[in-house]
Amino acid sequence: MAPHLLITGATGFIGGRVAAAASAPEAEGTAGVRLLVRRPVDRGEPAGPRTETVLGDLRDPDALRRACEGIDVVVHCASMIGGDPEQARAVNDEGTRSLVEAATAAGVTRIVALSTASVHGRGPFRAAAPGTLPLAPVSATSRTRAAGERYVLDAGGTVLRPHLVYGTGDRQLIPGLVRLLAALPAPLDAGSSVHSLVDVDTLADVLLGAALSAATEPGPYYVQHPEPVPVGELLAAAEELLAHRTGYVRGPAVDLGTARALLADVPFAQHHLDMLAVDHWFADDRPWRDLGRDPGRGFTAGFTDHLPWYRKLLAGS
Repeated sequence: MAPHLLITGATGFIGGRVAAAASAPEAEGTAGVRLLVRRPVDRGEPAGPRTETVLGDLRDPDALRRACEGIDVVVHCASMIGGDPEQARAVNDEGTRSLVEAATAAGVTRIVALSTASVHGRGPFRAAAPGTLPLAPVSATSRTRAAGERYVLDAGGTVLRPHLVYGTGDRQLIPGLVRLLAALPAPLDAGSSVHSLVDVDTLADVLLGAALSAATEPGPYYVQHPEPVPVGELLAAAEELLAHRTGYVRGPAVDLGTARALLADVPFAQHHLDMLAVDHWFADDRPWRDLGRDPGRGFTAGFTDHLPWYRKLLAGS
């Protein structure tokens, strides 16, 4: 029998993609989809004949009980990224605990939660496999998301940990790199590190696959394109967007040491530079081998699909 799904974070960057895919008229494998949303669904957002919404958030136990009633599988995509540490704790830690408790009480048979590889802290990580790295989060966001993971895993659930996610709707990764490069007088030469990336639509497909596949295992998965991306390719994409926005050609590249010195008083820049400086490569073939999902094209080819959206976003910044 096809399961009933509950999707949290259904109006967000990633959760919105999951909700749209699960709610599409041609979607198969679900008996119905319920979305937990903090505000009424606007026209153009995920909706369909087999889709209903419940108003509330992760800090509302009554809403969570209503949302989980009659549900077979929970796909938990809601999170607080950045902002006040207490809000992050309330949403990512305590909110996830409340959701898991409500799901367990309602008889939910599977919980799939979106997390982040940042729960492992700063690298270097090279071809790291699940189960080989300790949890060592360094920010309030990653600490509270690691805490939230624990409730899901203790309940026998599945956690997906992407590293860097790009694509239409991304207001953090690529815009953050463009902002970093704009603060420098020249392009950045960040060395030879490699990084795991995944397209947002591919990630959403894996989340839905993990919710529906009989092959899904409890525990953590990494979800990344099989081929890691050299840091130069990642920065070249951001530099091209910067050049398109500003319309000027810049001089010879600066190295990481020079960039650190130039941006010594810019906290966000130091965070980005620390990440770019070392490998963050995570290896896990189960989403493609066992869940039967398609990793799609690599970063350089796949990024072109999203260029118009990024250009429009950055033109207004």
